[in-house]
Amino acid sequence: MERLVEELLKGNRRAAARLISNIENDVPEKRALLQEIYPHTGKAYVVGITGSPGAGKSSLVDCLLKELRRDGLTVGIIAVDPTSPFSGGAILGDRIRMQDHALDEGIFIRSMGTRGSLGGLSRSTREAIQVLDAFGKNIILVETVGVGQSEVDIVKTADTTMVVLTPAGGDSVQTLKAGIMEIADIFIVNKADLDGSERTVTEINMMLDMKNDAPWRPPVVRAVSVRGEGTAEVWQELRNHRRFMEESGKLLTVRKERVRRELTEQVEYLVKNKIWE
Repeated sequence: MERLVEELLKGNRRAAARLISNIENDVPEKRALLQEIYPHTGKAYVVGITGSPGAGKSSLVDCLLKELRRDGLTVGIIAVDPTSPFSGGAILGDRIRMQDHALDEGIFIRSMGTRGSLGGLSRSTREAIQVLDAFGKNIILVETVGVGQSEVDIVKTADTTMVVLTPAGGDSVQTLKAGIMEIADIFIVNKADLDGSERTVTEINMMLDMKNDAPWRPPVVRAVSVRGEGTAEVWQELRNHRRFMEESGKLLTVRKERVRRELTEQVEYLVKNKIWE
């Protein structure tokens, strides 16, 4: 097991895949492995992509990868998929959409099943992010499973959260649902070639105008991911938000809070396990 961590730090893809599998399967050595990995983390920038099912999250990630690679960045992708009720594994829909990048050495794609978690992420997602961080990826994209209005776990995990919406996503009241709308640092109205996209953009902007005291006003970007339109603007806004987070000192605050939360969750998990044993 120790060799796996050594190989990971040398950039061995197979070691990264094995470590994530071991973490997902809760092997007895899991905590020791994470302890070894932890000192090598903290360098990657984590971006969360969330939204309802069918909003085009995977297609958007696919296009965004081209922009990131063009700028010479290495990318890790964790695509959280629905869990198979039979095998317990992930239904690999997102992997299929990203086939173009499967042979790119600078990109590592991993699908994870939710395994019963309801907030859009699997319980092992944060630990998998640490593995890819230690693996040396510059940016880690976490695409959540589409579950709708309560999918807010990603905000506890990502440095920047992007919410993908579509013009055909329901009536105007849906747009104003608090849970999913309050977590966005960037709004993306995908499939902007459909009727109603102008209305959706206007409604989001009206909602943002009501909260005009915030230091960062989330931009609203139109995109048509199947044609690759709008992804350059998404990448630009992502860089703008990262600059804002770093210059305002908010990034450090968010990451400190994340470490505190992770520690609390680990203690709770261990206590719960002890009780069940």
